[in-house]
Amino acid sequence: MRMAWGTYSGQKRKRSGERAGAWRSLKSRQDRKRKKGGESTVKWEENVRKTVPYVAGEQPRKAGIIKLNTNECPYPPAPGVEKAAARTDWQALRLYPDSRTTILTEALAEYYHVSPGQVFVGVGSDDVLSLAFMTFFNSSRPILFPDVTYSFYDVWAELHRIPYRTCALDNDWHICPKDYMQPNGGIIFPNPNAPTGVWEALGTVEEIVRNNRDVVVIVDEAYVDFGGKSALSLLEKYDNLLVVQTFSKSRSMAGLRIGFCIGSEKLIRYLNDVKFSFNSYTMNLPAQLLGVEAVRDDGYFREITGKIITTRERVKKELRKLGFSFPDSLANFIFASHEVIPAQQIYQALREADIYVRYWNKPRISEYLRITVGTEEQMDRLLAFLEEYVGKYR
Repeated sequence: MRMAWGTYSGQKRKRSGERAGAWRSLKSRQDRKRKKGGESTVKWEENVRKTVPYVAGEQPRKAGIIKLNTNECPYPPAPGVEKAAARTDWQALRLYPDSRTTILTEALAEYYHVSPGQVFVGVGSDDVLSLAFMTFFNSSRPILFPDVTYSFYDVWAELHRIPYRTCALDNDWHICPKDYMQPNGGIIFPNPNAPTGVWEALGTVEEIVRNNRDVVVIVDEAYVDFGGKSALSLLEKYDNLLVVQTFSKSRSMAGLRIGFCIGSEKLIRYLNDVKFSFNSYTMNLPAQLLGVEAVRDDGYFREITGKIITTRERVKKELRKLGFSFPDSLANFIFASHEVIPAQQIYQALREADIYVRYWNKPRISEYLRITVGTEEQMDRLLAFLEEYVGKYR
């Protein structure tokens, strides 16, 4: 039986009034529950997702410093990037960008000789990795990664409620492949590793992937362009392998935040499904346009990575003369420890001299400094300071 509109409307107003009265009554009861001093007994914090955040390297804004603490490239982006920025149609910024980052995806696919369907682009490799954690690490079994590694991994695991287990590197800072043969819900490791700079041979990488075909294995290659060999060559054999890289180091574009990964088309489809369920428009238009120019200028890319490699090898020799030791880095940094002087002491002394390096007061690495390879001039200033400082202890 239909209800007359006037009757329905009156009953609706009555129910509305009842709800308002109930809300006032609830609010009154909550107010009465407040403790002395104004603290509420309502435990809203019990429903907050709590995590210990990642601590990024310091970004000082002081003029004239030597910044060797966050592994940025000391050289500017490719010349084509600047030219593309100058001719950008800024009116286009009123529109949403291409959510599928087509032009950048196709440029990367062409450069790395894969299909566009094998490429995923994100806002820096951290964005790509976090989405990969959400997408691929959903087992009740723990994921595995090294004990000394990129310190975002355990943060993401905690954030996404993923169980994890760390596997100790050996005394030479290498991965022990047998540690990754235990039951697991996925594997991730950097190659070269951070913060050690140690590169694992492709045979080691393949051994781990081959023995874990039932899970996704992620190789984080943020530093591979400084002397290592990429695991991209293994993709044709293993559909469970995902290789992640970044524009922040070797392509001088940390400020634009561009990262990407390459894997089987099935992996990339799953990753896109999660991305489009999270945020469709992650990559802004300038980043897409300028990223393409960075990919196209392969000559400049090889020039600046070659410069950094040459500087790194020279600085290694000079640091050894000053009493430092370090694993053989194939990254754009050196992980150094002094034979006499505590690392934290050197770190503080360098900082007071406006030279910034990275230090962690953590197990196994508390006597090491991670030193980004800068320009020749920057490294000369670092070495001059260390020579004088270390000389006081000889």
